[in-house]
Amino acid sequence: MECEFATINSNKQEIKEIFETTKTIAIIGCSPDTSKASNKVAAYLKDAGFKIVPVYPKEDEILGEKVYRSLSDIPFKIDMVDIFRKPEVIEKVVDEAIKRGDINTIWTQLGLVNNDAAKKAKQAGMKVVQNNCTKIEHAALF
Repeated sequence: MECEFATINSNKQEIKEIFETTKTIAIIGCSPDTSKASNKVAAYLKDAGFKIVPVYPKEDEILGEKVYRSLSDIPFKIDMVDIFRKPEVIEKVVDEAIKRGDINTIWTQLGLVNNDAAKKAKQAGMKVVQNNCTKIEHAALF
């Protein structure tokens, strides 16, 4: 997949509202490696008061939180899905989120855009933020 320009995205006011209404964030691709961006962002969000839920294929615990293998395995409500995976995987994550039916926001990190997946998420009633870092945006707003 080539790099895409995000044609579907939330504005700063919507991003502020997303943070104000979000309590629980699933971090897709949350690495146990503390030098990785996904781990640093998850640690920041946890310190900022959000409940983080690491989703990773290995490990039992990351940042003191139980690790789940997939979004489908999480047995409680998730408000936001924060994605640290390649653009070609984003659509699969969005499909899982739509199937769950309890997710308000799909967020893809810096450099990650999949407009087809974003369109699906919007059509399912979710807010979408693409190619933005939750840590940077939250720190700038709060």
